Amino acid sequence: MSIRMEELPVAVIGAGPVGLAAAAHLAERGIRFTVLEAGAGPAAAVRQWGHVRLFSPWRFNVDQAARRLLAEAGWVEPDPDVLPTGGQLAGDYLQPLADLPAVKPHVRYDARVDAVTRLGLDRLRTVGRDTAPFLIRLADGEDVLARAVIDASGTWGAPNVLGAAGIPAHGEAAASAFVEHALPDVLGADRDRFAGRRTLVVGAGHSAANTLLSLAELAGEVPGTGVVWAIRSASPARTYGGETADALPARGALGTRLREHVDAGTIRLVTGFSVQSVIVADGRVVVSDGSDSIAVDRIVSATGFRPDHGIASELRLDLDAVMGSTRALAPLIDPNEHSCGTVPPHGVDELTHPEPGYYAIGVKSYGRAPTFLLATGYEQARSVVAALAGDWDAARDVQLDLPETGVCNSNPVLDAGTVDANSGGCCGAPAAETAPAARGLATGISGGLLSAPLALLPVGAEKAGEQGGGCCG
Repeated sequence: MSIRMEELPVAVIGAGPVGLAAAAHLAERGIRFTVLEAGAGPAAAVRQWGHVRLFSPWRFNVDQAARRLLAEAGWVEPDPDVLPTGGQLAGDYLQPLADLPAVKPHVRYDARVDAVTRLGLDRLRTVGRDTAPFLIRLADGEDVLARAVIDASGTWGAPNVLGAAGIPAHGEAAASAFVEHALPDVLGADRDRFAGRRTLVVGAGHSAANTLLSLAELAGEVPGTGVVWAIRSASPARTYGGETADALPARGALGTRLREHVDAGTIRLVTGFSVQSVIVADGRVVVSDGSDSIAVDRIVSATGFRPDHGIASELRLDLDAVMGSTRALAPLIDPNEHSCGTVPPHGVDELTHPEPGYYAIGVKSYGRAPTFLLATGYEQARSVVAALAGDWDAARDVQLDLPETGVCNSNPVLDAGTVDANSGGCCGAPAAETAPAARGLATGISGGLLSAPLALLPVGAEKAGEQGGGCCG
């Protein structure tokens, strides 16, 4: 039986912010599509960091095609100047988007993708490859055929390890009961695991910063709560970032407040620390870099995330040896040279692999780079869908206006070559509804991405100015 490629849908993997943005653009262009989401509903990963507030206001966190479709359905857009939490992003925007008549019938939940290949062809076979449909195998054994694949599955399910060498530290697996991954709800649902205990936070990204700020607040409320922060670099300057020079005030305030806590001694900073071993002893865990040791009750591994390209192992991908992104995109997002706001506009040309019709977009497209923004993912989705529609003028007309961080790259002061693995996204802080108005702020994450908890800002800080860029998506 012959299969006509033009009759097959475009498969979108992931129903997070960027995956649903791709669905919105496909719907607008009248292209048949199916969204395959591993979770039980849309934005499953986003909901896991629902306590975190984004750095950027609503105006920068809504995709343009999605905005148009929602407006037609009578959706009332939230105040464009308010900084939403992850929970609000999911409930007030992504859920209504997924429920639109133009989108809902085409979204499948509990549909985890195990592999993507070509029908009847492994990676070695060339003849007939361009005309063979993609075969997407789901975890339940079902095969789905598609004419193109947009992989927006994110990186949330693939956190980095504590070990400084990129592999688990000695004893890390055995100590897993003592280790939390990024963005625990320190002041909310997870409070009892940290109150009155000593916690080590490993990592130099925004998620680490916000977890540290939450722990510092908890230390002021509960006696016996201790906070230790370990980074590989010789200085925390990269984490402090642009502070008052940051175009996103919420993000800049994060670094300022963190520095104040370190200076005051509320947070004990340990620099030049590369985790080599994690050993459980007498009900506590001892973390060592080979010469110095830190004994704590809990560890928060805020070392970032990495893309899992395993599902596409039978496709022909051209991945940069360092970044793990496409080779063309890698120099544009290298964290040694770029911050969130200095990444140049890019689209389908930079996202193209030797495997025609396969595109990884969103935070997964960035590989190991930690500077991803939602606005970037939305523009990627628009460009790729325009290309699939044959509208190459629109596909290559990539435009992106991102905020500067106040630093020219993500490793501003010290030793080159000591870039800490971090949170893979411009992330912020968790906001409790009952928190005082002086608190609040924070981060972003993606369709599988990350974030972190709590920064302190002046009263009224939930209203951000005209800057923004859409944090992480």
